[in-house]
Amino acid sequence: MKSFLIDRYTKRGELRLGEGPEPELRDNDVMVEIHAAGVNPLDNKIRDGEFKLILPYRLPLALGNDVAGIVVRVGAKVRQFKAGDAVYARPAQDRIGTFAEYIAIDEADLAMKPSNLTMEEAASIPLVALTAWQALVERANVQKGHKVLILAGSGGVGTIAIQLAKHLGAHVATTASTANIALVKSLGADVVIDYKNDDFERVLQGYDVVLNSLEKETLEKSLRVLKPGGKLISISGPPDPDFARQNGSGWLLQLVMRLLSFGIRRQSKRRRISYSFLFMTANGRQLGKITSLIEAGVIRPVLDRVFPFERTNEALDYVETGRAKGKVVVTVK
Repeated sequence: MKSFLIDRYTKRGELRLGEGPEPELRDNDVMVEIHAAGVNPLDNKIRDGEFKLILPYRLPLALGNDVAGIVVRVGAKVRQFKAGDAVYARPAQDRIGTFAEYIAIDEADLAMKPSNLTMEEAASIPLVALTAWQALVERANVQKGHKVLILAGSGGVGTIAIQLAKHLGAHVATTASTANIALVKSLGADVVIDYKNDDFERVLQGYDVVLNSLEKETLEKSLRVLKPGGKLISISGPPDPDFARQNGSGWLLQLVMRLLSFGIRRQSKRRRISYSFLFMTANGRQLGKITSLIEAGVIRPVLDRVFPFERTNEALDYVETGRAKGKVVVTVK
């Protein structure tokens, strides 16, 4: 089996194309022949070693966090899937490796592929859609009439989060460059702040929820947009103590995360705002609900570029530029 591997953590290092055996198939697993794999900023961060403290992978590691493909075998206890099914998933964080020809995934993390999407389109969905779902539905409990700010609206998470927030009945604001204003408006954004010309924290106020995917400075600006009782959810950090406990981190790592997030948690508390860090988790049940929204035409994928498998390193480099509109995908088969 061919796969793109990390041999050691290196900032902007190249993955190695290697040969190896197919992954082990456990009783609750589904073996998927990979047709397409989504490329995410998370992949670059793992490669660079940014998550090596909280995600202690054993190297060499096959990279990749989104998959769409065909079931070829199932474990003895699998009941929901069979050979020939078209499926998609975000594998569990300790079992990633979609830049490869095959992957074994727990059936609880898998869902049937939306019937109206190609393999490439489907591969663009799981990680970003589950992130949006877990932020807006599970954590923020967005309701009709809520005001929601989604930062970086033209990115992978942003393009899906705008559509989901609108479906939930929210008034949606977002930030984008001049070139991407038409795109985010077409996805349903009610207010678009051109970040090259305006400061969003001076224009917006009284918001219920902010979904942040940008740097520390933007995170702190977000506090000025939220009303007391509002929720600031960040997918770019810093990790907080709740995440450390949920991740099963030891006491030392819990202390480190407490210190890293101390400043933003203190500022949030002063303004009576709740701050939380979200590192999305694999969830086939939630992905099944997202499938229904896609098939109903509520959510559509936004694909920027599709690369062939052998150019996976180029795809990672392109994602790292931060210029992609929506998602970048690698075609494996």
